[in-house]
Amino acid sequence: MGYSHTNSKGKKYYLNSIKAKNGQTLYFFSKEPKKPCEMPEGRTVVENPLTFLPILKKK
Repeated sequence: MGYSHTNSKGKKYYLNSIKAKNGQTLYFFSKEPKKPCEMPEGRTVVENPLTFLPILKKK
């Protein structure tokens, strides 16, 4: 299983990653694990205060 985050409303989100055509790795959160991954180095999770969705940010 990959990294999961429970927001302040109690909903669970899973961190997923995909490879873009240009070779970069894109990270996104979803309600169901699609392509789960672990937390990348140098990143942290913050929560959007308006939508309560998790966001992956650089430290």
